[in-house]
Amino acid sequence: MADDSTSRFQAGQTGLIIRIPDAEPAVRAWREQFDPSARAGVPAHITVLFPFLDESRIDAGVRSTLTDVLGTHRAFDLRFESCGRFPGVLYLAPEPDTPLRRLTEVIADRWPEVPPYGGKFTEVVPHLTITDGQDDAVLDEIEADLLSELPVVSRVSSVDLMVHDGAEWQERASFALRA
Repeated sequence: MADDSTSRFQAGQTGLIIRIPDAEPAVRAWREQFDPSARAGVPAHITVLFPFLDESRIDAGVRSTLTDVLGTHRAFDLRFESCGRFPGVLYLAPEPDTPLRRLTEVIADRWPEVPPYGGKFTEVVPHLTITDGQDDAVLDEIEADLLSELPVVSRVSSVDLMVHDGAEWQERASFALRA
């Protein structure tokens, strides 16, 4: 979720994420230096849907629907063994990624007015962003460092609703997956 400053984020903007706390020891320092979303308060995560509905549209009905929809999906384990890249971006690649894709699809199908990443990409690739907007030399250095920290294994048991308050991202709700 990010750019060079928090100016890319607007008050009331929301996103649905999966926190990956087990990755924090390996990625925190790099993310704080090279991922604006980290500096804006977003923990190590995989995006389920960003942007989601504006905060003004999230009422009890939306929360109830999120609880119901997400609660039908089983909790699962992820393993991060390698890095991947988009132009200027280094990320940890989750395996398996099918459960992540399903979560994005079910939410995007329920709220088609908010396609993943605003519809900018034809394919959604689940990932945990480490850097954004860096050249290949920086990405090579960070990747070499991270490979010594892998693998990381994490249990996914919830999806969090994050809201930008104009200065930083805050968790507003957490929706459990089925055990």
